[in-house]
Amino acid sequence: MNRLDVIPSIVLSSHALARIAAQDARNEAPSAQWRVLSILEREGGLRLGALATAARTTQPGMTRLIGDLEREGLVARASDPADSRATVVSITAVGQTAVQGWRGEFRATLAPRFADLDDEDWAALSRAAEILAAHTTEEPLAKTGDNE
Repeated sequence: MNRLDVIPSIVLSSHALARIAAQDARNEAPSAQWRVLSILEREGGLRLGALATAARTTQPGMTRLIGDLEREGLVARASDPADSRATVVSITAVGQTAVQGWRGEFRATLAPRFADLDDEDWAALSRAAEILAAHTTEEPLAKTGDNE
């Protein structure tokens, strides 16, 4: 595989693995739910606009999703301490437990697909994961300053 094809191949494979894991685990929660909870877990509380941008969705779509997550007790809304007119969304302890369970579910579901790898292959995957993590670290998202 040439250099130009490596990263797109990894991205497409990771999307396929996520889809396979969700199907095999019979996890029917929308992937957007896990994406939003993971962002909130990593970033802390965010305004809806910043969260919508980070999750690559519209603000009205994010508002609907946050309403669903709030009803399930996975997130909580509070006034922004810097601007009481704005709302900050945060992950709850229930949401953190759900994300940890989801990740464990994915690990358990995907493990058999990789059971035949030897130590050399695991070392290669481990190094690739380190490289990808180092190149996907985002700048911290703005917690205040945008509308809502």
